[in-house]
Amino acid sequence: MANRQQGQIKKWQEEKGFGFIETEAGEQVFFHVSEFKARRRPTLGEAVVFSVGQDNQGRKQAKQVQELGFVQQQMAQKNQQIRQRNQKRSAQADFEAGQKKRLFVGVGFYMVLILLAVMDKLSWLVVGWYAALGLITYLMYAKDKAAAQSGDWRTPESTLHLLSMLGGWVGAMVAQTYLRHKSQKADFRMTYYLTVLINMAGLLFVLTNKELLPF
Repeated sequence: MANRQQGQIKKWQEEKGFGFIETEAGEQVFFHVSEFKARRRPTLGEAVVFSVGQDNQGRKQAKQVQELGFVQQQMAQKNQQIRQRNQKRSAQADFEAGQKKRLFVGVGFYMVLILLAVMDKLSWLVVGWYAALGLITYLMYAKDKAAAQSGDWRTPESTLHLLSMLGGWVGAMVAQTYLRHKSQKADFRMTYYLTVLINMAGLLFVLTNKELLPF
């Protein structure tokens, strides 16, 4: 409350429409009812906030007199709005940072698969399988989100998890991040991470037992 003072109405003459506010320093400041910014008459003893000005004759007078409780409530609401805006900006910044990290993980995983295939340590069929499953899984997430918004038949979560476990987990991760679908449900996320671990175990088996595979 810059350039504003707090005080208490110590004198009030209802029939004349004016009174005096005692400041925190003990000074008596005149005010007229026309400067009281409330839809009621002032009350003796109530706390107020005001600015100090002058009347037409140059005498000190309280201006823009407001109830202290009302001003405090307005300030609390304003501070709450500021906090909410800051929280929203922080959440958005975290989300964007998470987007970049997940995109890096997804691209990095596919690059590793391609590198392994180039080094003849992994079949190109496996690379194609992961790419196809990633795209299919992403599209299934998109379809499920559209169904959720329109009230149509939903894709079972078990189907989404099965696709992730079979190799579409990168597509699922991208969908959760960019479509913001299934990204807040804790139990779904835990199962998703489990499918990633299972798939990684399967990929490790393929890499270490290549001679047992027909491709």
